[in-house]
Order: sequence, then C-alpha cells, then structure tokens
Amino acid sequence: MSKQVKGVIISRLIVVLAIILVPISTFLIYVFVDFNLWYSTDQILTFWIIKIVCPLVFSISWLFILILFANRLANTMDSFDEVIGVVPSRLKFFYGINAVYILFIFVFPVITPIISVLSFASFAWRLTTFRKENWEDDTKVSFLTKFTMGFFALIPIFCTISIIHKYLDLPIFLWNEIWVPILPYLFDISYSLFTALAIGSLIILFSNSGISEYEQIFVDTTKQKKYWNVRILEAFLFAFFLFLDLYDYEVIEFFYIAGFVIIIFISIVNFIRGKSKYKGFKSHLFGYLIAAVFIGSNVVFTSDSVLSFNLRIYSLLISAILYIVVLIYTFYQVE
Repeated sequence: MSKQVKGVIISRLIVVLAIILVPISTFLIYVFVDFNLWYSTDQILTFWIIKIVCPLVFSISWLFILILFANRLANTMDSFDEVIGVVPSRLKFFYGINAVYILFIFVFPVITPIISVLSFASFAWRLTTFRKENWEDDTKVSFLTKFTMGFFALIPIFCTISIIHKYLDLPIFLWNEIWVPILPYLFDISYSLFTALAIGSLIILFSNSGISEYEQIFVDTTKQKKYWNVRILEAFLFAFFLFLDLYDYEVIEFFYIAGFVIIIFISIVNFIRGKSKYKGFKSHLFGYLIAAVFIGSNVVFTSDSVLSFNLRIYSLLISAILYIVVLIYTFYQVE
C-alpha cells in the first residue's frame, strides 16, 4: 500500500524528484569534475563535448528511462518498503542513504553508458514504429528501424568513448574525499539514533503488549498516536547520546551495548508474537539478513583501530549491496 502524507503519495513524489534531480546532478558532475578529451587538447571542442554534449546525452537517457518506468519505479518503492519491513526503522534512513550514495558513485557511473545506448535505441524504435499497432511473433523489423536504432546509439557511444579514460576517477574521488571523511560522524549519529529508538521501542512493546511499531509490517496505526510522548523521549535521548559520543564520554559504550541487547530481545519477541498472532505473517528473509548486517555493523565494530574502521566500511558496502539487490529484485517482480 502506498504511503501518503497529506494526500501526497510518497513513492510518486520520489520519482518526480528523481526526474528533476538526476539530470541536474548529471550536469553538475560534468561542470565540477575535470574531464578532458584524450583525442584533442582544443579547449573549445573540449568545452562543447564535455560540458554540453555528454551531460545532455546522459541526462536525456536517464530522463527517458525514469519517465518510461515511472509507475513501475513507484510501485517498486512501495513493494520494496514491504520487503525490508523487518529492518528496524531506526536504521532504514541511515543505510538507505548509504545505498543511494553507493548507487550514485559506483553503480550509476558504470551503467550510465549502457543505459544511454539502450535509451537512444529505444527512442529510435518508438519513433519509427509508433504507428504499428499489432506485433506478431513473425513480424519483421524494417531496415529503417534497425538503421535508426544503430544511428541513435552512436551518439551515447561517442560520448562514452570521449570520457572513458577518466570515467572511473569520479567514484574514486567521491569515495576518498567526501564519503570516507564523514563516515565517523555518520556512525556517531547512527549509534545514538539506534540506541534512543531501541529504548523507545522497548517502552512501546511493554505498554502495548504486542508487536512493536518499529520492527514489523503488521502495525496497528490507530495506536501510534498514543506514543507521541515516547517520540519526545527518543528525541531527547538521541541528543543526549550524541553529546556523550561526540565528547568521548566512556559511559556511552554502556548505552550502546544496552541498546544492542534491547533490540535483539525485541526482534525475537516480535518474530514469535508475529507468527502466533498473524496468519499471514511473513518473516521476509531478505529483510532479516539486512537487519543482521545493520545491527552487527553498529555494535560489533566499535573500536578505533584501522581494522575495525575497515570492517565497518565493508559492512556498509555489504548492506548497500543487499539493499540494491533487493531493489532490483523487487523492480523485476512488481506487477
């Protein structure tokens, strides 16, 4: 079921924002990253190809795909939220953002040339066959259609060849210069939020004597408004734990361990009660796998050693990959 806020369907809003932001971000990449041509040193030619033609072609490609699959993408996000429904809400935002970042710095740069070729070829197909109403198994594709598809595909192929020697510099730069330096702060925020919401979840679990609103898909939304005071407490605890962490008070480790124990307890109780209370209860194996990676990376790897820091980075990559795999799987499975 699609989530709405004041009548606005969230998944549709995200697709609209993507249609607007993806072309803008593509242009910004080529404005700020110092790409150059391997076959020419002419400044004017470099400007037109690198700053104008390439971002325009790649932006149009993503725009075409996003518009073509707008409904499917929105339905994917609705279904995706259900698939990962067992992932604690306290971690969905942090690791969801991480997955999006990994998509933008590693996945999108690699697949953009392929997407561009497919987009331009598909556009040529539609341009030359839009009058064709019925297609049989033995229907032959005209030479004009094949030629137009090949000709249109040459445009993104040319753009890709022009910058291919520098194409992987972008994700390396974003990873080393932007992502890695802010990781410690993101971890501090994640730990504090994780612990504060774990305590709030425990309070709701005992007061409701049922499924915690944070852990499962099957939630009685009519009861959630009762817990506004718990949300205020969570906000206070989050600020308090973040203060302790940023100023290196050792007592914060006790709270983090306590939060980890609490969430393990709540997860077990939720699973058992969910199975007994709801006939249609689904455990969602993918969701539990992602949740296990999330919780482990938040608590197990907490020391300041280089090995520990690297392990946490790897856990971030694993969690992002799991997120992306589930997203792709959901995209192909959604009706």
